Amino acid sequence: MAKLKNSRNIIKNVIQKHASENKKEISQITIKIDKRLDKALIILSKELSVSKNRLIEDILFESGIIEEVDENYVD
Repeated sequence: MAKLKNSRNIIKNVIQKHASENKKEISQITIKIDKRLDKALIILSKELSVSKNRLIEDILFESGIIEEVDENYVD
């Protein structure tokens, strides 16, 4: 499990982002999480009018665990 400094700031940054930005179409991600965390994410996602998956993705991105990558696939 990753230990993060300023983890509350990460959550605050994600909340501010969703409270102030225009919504855009997104793709969803799926991960297994603890039931208590799931309930907390459901409450927060409803308050911010954003999907739970998007909220998780933004938290992971903001924390530096994942990177947003533009990929071009050529068939």
